[in-house]
Amino acid sequence: MIKLISIFLSLLLVFGWGKPVMALSAAPSITQEQLQQGDELANKAFAATNQGDFVTAESYWTQIIEQFPTNAGAWSNRGNSRVSQNKLQAALTDYNKAIELAPNVTDPYLNRGAALEGLGKWNDAIADYNHVLELDPNDAMAYNNRGNAKAGLGKWQDAIADYKKSFEIAPNFAFARANYAVALYETGQIEPAIREMRNIVRKYPNFADVRAALTAAYWVSGKQGEAESNWVAAYGLDKRYKDLDWVTNIRRWPPSLVTALDKFLKLQ
Repeated sequence: MIKLISIFLSLLLVFGWGKPVMALSAAPSITQEQLQQGDELANKAFAATNQGDFVTAESYWTQIIEQFPTNAGAWSNRGNSRVSQNKLQAALTDYNKAIELAPNVTDPYLNRGAALEGLGKWNDAIADYNHVLELDPNDAMAYNNRGNAKAGLGKWQDAIADYKKSFEIAPNFAFARANYAVALYETGQIEPAIREMRNIVRKYPNFADVRAALTAAYWVSGKQGEAESNWVAAYGLDKRYKDLDWVTNIRRWPPSLVTALDKFLKLQ
């Protein structure tokens, strides 16, 4: 299946489309030809997703569901394609079905939590992430996403603890580190936040989110040259950072960092 990382729903980790949930070959009524067709449709769905064509991806997952209605992976992945189109209520219906079919698999809960965040249902999202961690206490994505939901509630210190736990489990999980850095900034820990951001871009120089965050942080710290150079990189990588509405409501930067970026953009 696919896991959704909240805040950046476009960052998708691809797993098998049905293997974690059920062994289709074990069902005597399913032919080898049908299994092959299902694999072909799943490959097309993933290809469409990688191209950003979520409408087509949804269509392929619907075809798979029609052939394999008890495959939880297909339901969960169709939910992901719907989230990517901001069809959040429809996605919740798919995730609920996936959970009904595979109650002990973590991905549908994680994905449903991301959709609930999109609807501003922070506590419901946290409940899903808590359940993921009951099933798998070392799920780094669940800690990261729970941190995002806690940030949505304004519980920044709790969010920081979750982000830190996330990248302790998965040291290369760059988004958890980025979220940790911006949360530090929101709590007034400016120098540690900037230091963490610099460490991230040293390892991941094309990380647009952190480049943009450094732009904002440097600008209000009076380091205009560093701000400008990071902005050239950030804007070249992802022009959405010039849209404060997107930064505030989709990326969901903390208020202090949004304000700092606004000050920079007003002088551009």
